[in-house]
Parts: sequence; structure tokens; C-alpha cells
Amino acid sequence: MRLAITGASGFIGTHLRARFPDHVVILRHDPVEVIRDKLQGVDVVVNLAGAPIIRRWTKAYKKVLEDSRIQTTRRLVAALKGLKGERHLISTSAVGIYPDGVACDEDCTTLSSDFLGELAQKWEHEALCAPIPTTILRLGVILGREGGALKLMLLPFKLGLGGPIGRGNMVMSWLAIDDLMEIYQFIIERGITGIVNAVSPNPVTNLEFTKALGRVLRRPTIFPVPPFVLWLLYGEAYKVLAGSKEVYPKVLLENGFSFKYPEVKGALEHILIQ
Repeated sequence: MRLAITGASGFIGTHLRARFPDHVVILRHDPVEVIRDKLQGVDVVVNLAGAPIIRRWTKAYKKVLEDSRIQTTRRLVAALKGLKGERHLISTSAVGIYPDGVACDEDCTTLSSDFLGELAQKWEHEALCAPIPTTILRLGVILGREGGALKLMLLPFKLGLGGPIGRGNMVMSWLAIDDLMEIYQFIIERGITGIVNAVSPNPVTNLEFTKALGRVLRRPTIFPVPPFVLWLLYGEAYKVLAGSKEVYPKVLLENGFSFKYPEVKGALEHILIQ
């Protein structure tokens, strides 16, 4: 099996390349004709392209966020439309598409109308224009030592300065990076298409996550972070950290997927102590 990956140098892309070391084609910001040539002989296309979300959203950076997802996906789909043969597209989205404060699985039809929600909806729309079987993987907070939100948290927590955001009652839908790699393999082998939530079956509150991380690192977690501090640091993007997304992986569970790290403390121990 041969994979082509956009966003191959990112956190998730790096892990995928390690998972399939001799079977990966890297897709860059190439013209459609070049992408089409690279896709010859490819069985699965994984679309991970997208600028980092967690930084201040100026008007200019919002355009970067949109273009890096929507324009890249549009070029990829255009290249796929000119190819013959069977392929499977696995495109990326995020649980930010769901509204805050509502428990959702893939059957949830109420979607968020804020910037992140609309961005995810546009991103998914572009991918679903592909002329081949397509999976939309809605990612929760992916936990791994080498990248993502956990990497940003480690230094303050190791210094004993970690704490919950406000009261810590917002819900976090998360997933260990190793389970995400297993999900890709599972989707490819089973040929699962449509919307798939890539999250643990056990979301936690921000306070529960904070306490679990503190215990694993053996550090105190007594300094709450006022939400206004996140607003000062990140502006509108603070919603990524302070939002409440309670999301469940109904499709994966119904198809028999087994999570290696379903509980957050076990996942953090595996990631940080192994």
C-alpha cells in the first residue's frame, strides 16, 4: 500500500511517515499537474495540510488558515479528478466543527457557527467534492510529546506552574497519537468512509486533564489560568483552548475499533514515561 500525504512535515504527518516509512509520497504546494503525477500508483491520500491554529488570529492570519486548508484541498481534489484507478482520500477536520457545551457524535447535525466551525465546514466541503471514496477525520486534541497542545503545556507544568483554565469545567475531547495511527490503519483496512470522530471514548474536563498531567509529571497544579490571560495572549484564538467540546467516536466503536489508551492518565503515562 502506498500513501501520499499533504502536511507530511507536521506533528501527525511525521508519525504517519514513520508508520509507513517505505511507502509515502510527500505532496507539497505544487501545481495540480505535478500533484497528479505524484499520485500515480498511490492507494491512499491523506490530507493533513493546514497552518497552526494556536496563535493570534489577525485578519491576515485568518486568511492563511483558510487558504492553507481550503486552497490546498481544492488543488488536491482537482488532481484526483484527472486520475484513473481506485484510491481512498482521508481528509482532516476538527471537533471545532461541533458547538460548545453539546454532547455530539457523528450524527450531530447542529454545527458551530464561529470562525473555527465555519472553517471546518468549508474544509470538509472541499474534500467531499473528491471523485473517490472519502473519509473526513474530525480530530480532537491529539496528545503526543513531539507536538500539538501537550508540547506547549509541558514546560509550565514541569516548572510547577500548570493549572486549570478558570474553573476547569470545559470539556476536552482528546486522543493519544498512537491511537490516531491505529485509526488511520483501521480506516484504510476496513474502507470506512464518511465522517469519523478521532477522539477517545472518554472526554475529560480541563480540571481532570490538568490533575492527570500533574500526577504523571509529579508536579503541583495549583495555579489556575484566568481565561482573560488566554485572550490577551491569543485574542479570538483563545477559544481553541477555552472551548468545551464533548465529542464521542460512535463510528469507530460501532465498527469494532479498540482504543489502546482510552483513559487520559494511561495515555499521558505512555507518552511521557515510556
